[in-house]
Amino acid sequence: MIIISDTTPIISLLKINRLNLLEKLFGEVLIPNAVYNELTTNKRFSDEAELVIHASYIKTVSVSNPEAVRILRMATGLDQGESEAVVLTDELKADILLMDEAKGRTISTQMGITVMGTIGLLISAYEDKLITSEEARICIDGLQRSGRHIGKKYYQILMDKLK
Repeated sequence: MIIISDTTPIISLLKINRLNLLEKLFGEVLIPNAVYNELTTNKRFSDEAELVIHASYIKTVSVSNPEAVRILRMATGLDQGESEAVVLTDELKADILLMDEAKGRTISTQMGITVMGTIGLLISAYEDKLITSEEARICIDGLQRSGRHIGKKYYQILMDKLK
């Protein structure tokens, strides 16, 4: 299974100390260069950057067609990391793109890409018995406290699963 991630799901998992769920769920996650740069170059988040750098299950991959990235950015307004993640997902025929941003999710879905966000990751972790319902609730509380936006629809889906 090939999994590509955008920046936000990784940041969200870092904020709740659950980055290891990526390895437990998928074994390996690929990120494009722009996502790696977004995750590792901000000096304010050097501790988090170290976790990403040393996570052997997160691999950085270059897109083969930078022109496709440029065109996607211009046509959609997605940022560099989102655009590279979408193009890389298409190039590698990846099974899942991990992405939280609504606009990126919509565009990816229109392209026929299967998208999963942070809430979907937590649901999968719960269903695979990697976390308990109480741990899932703690994760959601942590995401909300850290300022991560959780759509009502996805929040309700998760809460329904945890009953």
